[in-house]
Order: sequence, then structure tokens, then C-alpha cells
Amino acid sequence: MSIQNVRLEVMQFLEKKIDSFVEEFLIPTEKIWQPTDLLPNSEKETFFDELKDLREIAKDLPYDFWVVLVGDTITEEALPTYETWLMDVEGVKQKEENGDNGWAKWLRQWTGEENRHGDVLNKYLYLSGRVNMREVEVTTQHLINDGFDPGTGRDPYKNFVFTSFQELATYISHNRVAQMAKKFGDNKLSKMCRLIAGDEMRHHLAYSQFVKNIFEVDPSEMMLSFQYMMKNKINMPAQLIRESGEKIGSAFEEFSNAAQRIGVYTALDYVDIMKKLIDKWEIDKVTNLTSEAEKARDYLMKLPERMTRISERLVSPEKEHIFKWVEPVMVK
Repeated sequence: MSIQNVRLEVMQFLEKKIDSFVEEFLIPTEKIWQPTDLLPNSEKETFFDELKDLREIAKDLPYDFWVVLVGDTITEEALPTYETWLMDVEGVKQKEENGDNGWAKWLRQWTGEENRHGDVLNKYLYLSGRVNMREVEVTTQHLINDGFDPGTGRDPYKNFVFTSFQELATYISHNRVAQMAKKFGDNKLSKMCRLIAGDEMRHHLAYSQFVKNIFEVDPSEMMLSFQYMMKNKINMPAQLIRESGEKIGSAFEEFSNAAQRIGVYTALDYVDIMKKLIDKWEIDKVTNLTSEAEKARDYLMKLPERMTRISERLVSPEKEHIFKWVEPVMVK
């Protein structure tokens, strides 16, 4: 049997449990928070007072903070790209005789939860008065237009490694922004980012559980897929981000520098996520591996230490890059 057929069989096996995954890791629409729960309510007479308070507090947040918040928002707003990619993964079928298969059902509901993140952050940015929203919107459209390739192909094993890693990375980023916002006295923004981080953690736990289950039934191929993704490095969703009039991907390095500079997401966080996945999937204890998969395991076990040494030598430029998203005249 071909590797592709085995993967399809494993996906069909896991699909039988999809309802339990939905119940455990996703929250019903009627019960989960919505963006309007966290923003000034335009239906109430207190709206303008709340808006004034929001804008006043926003004046105290530093430049790199705004750059990172805008970049995080744009990344969340490019959700159509991620859903399109995942809907093409082997084993996912949008329509069958009896409707969507289990994986399509999971992805639609995951998308529904993720969609709220860009919504609430976009509205906050708009109300804050601190960013050039047209430039933000142009960058978002470019990011969607330019597409995204996580380097996984249609392989579900590689895609689940990617989503396990990426969901934990976004948890870290949003959680750190929440902590910083609270430090600067912006409790509304802090709560928004804390709730978004909570969603990302649930999603991480789900995708990492999918991988754990695959290790139980197809350990060697799952090990090789994990090694492949770590060897080639995880491409961040904002990898191709650009400002208006610029080349594809030209803004990513400066956005990453800003995140590194203020400690929202660093090279050491990347290594720490790798370690967490190795521990969660108990890579050192996986049995029944082929000789090739054993070599892959050895590579994975040694990789964090090697990456740590490299990460510790990285130095981000101290000078802030001025983005079109956040204009100098708007900086306090």
C-alpha cells in the first residue's frame, strides 16, 4: 500500500472521533465570546465616552507594540488563505453524499472561531486612532492575494505538525501582547488578546492531539514528517507580508524584529515550542520505528540544543523601522 493510501486510511480512522474533538476543543457559537462583547457598544449612549477612554489609553502604547499588534491583526485577517489551504489536505472532503465529511466539519468550525480574532482586533485598531487603517487593509489584501505555502503539500501529517506549532506560536504572541497591554493600563485590549490566546491554546491542543494519535498508528511516517517540518523550519503565516507598493515579503523581517525587540515572539520561543512538541509527543519513547525513522528521532532530539546556540547569537536591530501602518506623526 502506498504512503498516500496509508495516510488516507489514518485520516479516515481519526475522522470517526471528530465529533469528540469538536466537543472537547471547540466552543458552541451561542456560548463563545463575540467581538462586540469586548468593544464600546455603539447602541448605547455611553459609546462616545467609552471610545474617548479607549483612544486616550491607546496614546500611551509604544511604537513597536503597535507594529506587532497590526502585524498580528493582519495575520489573523488572512484567514481565508489558511482555510483554503487546509481544505485541500488529503482526507478532507467538503461535500460527500451525506454532506461535509468530519474533517471539513472540523475545519469550518475552527475557521468560525478564528474569524472572530481578526474581527475584534481590526475594530480595535480602527477605533484607536493610532494606525493608518487604509495601509493596514492594503497589506491584508496583499497577504491574501499573495497566498501562503507552509511547505506541507496536501500531506495531513505535515499539516498537523505545522498547525500544532503555529497555534502555540500565536498563543504566545497574543498572550504576551495581553500582558503588555495590561502593563500600560489598556485592560480592554488586554482582555481581547487574552481571550484570543485562549482560543489559540485550545486549537493547539486539538492539532497536537491529532498528531499524538497518528504516532500511535503510523509512528515511522509521523516521525519522518515531524523531522521534515523541523528541518525545513516552520514558515510563519506572515512570511509574505508587505506594505503598499513594496515587494512580496519585504515587511516580514522588520515585523519580526519588532516582535523580537519587545519580547512578544523571539527566536528562543521558536526553540521552546519545538521542545514542547517533542515532550508532548514523547518522541524519546515512540516504538516500532524503521531505521530511517530512528535517525529522524535522533535528529529531532538533538535539534533544540543546536537551535538554542544559534538563537542566542541573534541580535535584533535597535532602531525601529517606520511602517506605513503606524505613522511617526501618530507616535506620542
